Amino acid sequence: MKSVFNIEGLVRENVKKLKPYSSARDEFKDFKKDMIFLDANENPFNNGVNRYPDPQQRDLKSVLAEQRRVSATQILLGNGSDEVLDLLFRAFCEPKVDNVITLPPTYGMYKVLADINAVENREVLLTSDFQINIDEILNTIDERTKLLFICSPNNPTGNSMHVEDIEKLLHNFNGLIILDEAYIDFSKQQSWLNRLDDFPNLIITQTLSKAYGMAGIRLGICYASKEIIDVLNKIKPPYNINELTHQKALEKVLDKNLVSKEIKSILIEKGKLLKVLLQIKFISKVYSSDSNFVLVKVDDATKRYNQLIEKGIVVRNRTTQPLCKNTLRFTVGTHEENKALVKALKEIS
Repeated sequence: MKSVFNIEGLVRENVKKLKPYSSARDEFKDFKKDMIFLDANENPFNNGVNRYPDPQQRDLKSVLAEQRRVSATQILLGNGSDEVLDLLFRAFCEPKVDNVITLPPTYGMYKVLADINAVENREVLLTSDFQINIDEILNTIDERTKLLFICSPNNPTGNSMHVEDIEKLLHNFNGLIILDEAYIDFSKQQSWLNRLDDFPNLIITQTLSKAYGMAGIRLGICYASKEIIDVLNKIKPPYNINELTHQKALEKVLDKNLVSKEIKSILIEKGKLLKVLLQIKFISKVYSSDSNFVLVKVDDATKRYNQLIEKGIVVRNRTTQPLCKNTLRFTVGTHEENKALVKALKEIS
């Protein structure tokens, strides 16, 4: 049963009153007609990118909508997920008035974006097993809390959050819950996309940077109710997704077999890596992972990080993060890269 939820009560007053910029490509939308375009002051000589891109990326959204079984009106594309997250702050959080909640250890850009937008960030630590502390979150929320960020599978810990905890928060929080599913393609847990229509305060972000192997093109995806997407469309830059990104992304999402093959390969390699890591003497714990990386606890993270650098291998030292003292994060690489990592770990052990 749908919750009663009023998105208008969360939108900033200046955004409600805003009249969005209307570009030439907003006014004439039929790009497939054989027309002479003299409306946007473009260079007329065709080189593949001389025309402005579709500001709504209709071709790509159509494919994503079909694959994810949502409406295209429930999708917003961003220049990486970071642009999507920034738009959420700008649309719903009044600077120096509102607050958001983040759950460290988690993706660091939530806090950075809160600081950039002059919005108070209230941190509620995860539990010792990296799960959501429901009671503490509910005690931290007040009438000015607009956004709650949950990363699942979580970065840097790799675990998925309990479904029942997320559902409880969706029922008990009157703000917006942003569920960051950047690593969902590697998880045994289902995406929350199949429950998007059940919760009008749910926003899901995904990306082509991880499972789709397209970090270089910077393409983030936001799924939400049409009402929320309409608000974000009012404030997004008119041509935030360039034509080259649009075409490259479209090419990759249409190649479902290749994507599935690469995901399967990464998961197989992760399984092999997990077995070997347990044999390394200075690794005391290997954390459960639903992602394409593994967090491990070591005797001295900074020392081991520097030793691996000397061996030509770059990993992530997460020892400065809450609850992550003396931990390293290993991304799962190719078979040869993982062999090189294991060899280096054994040599420095």
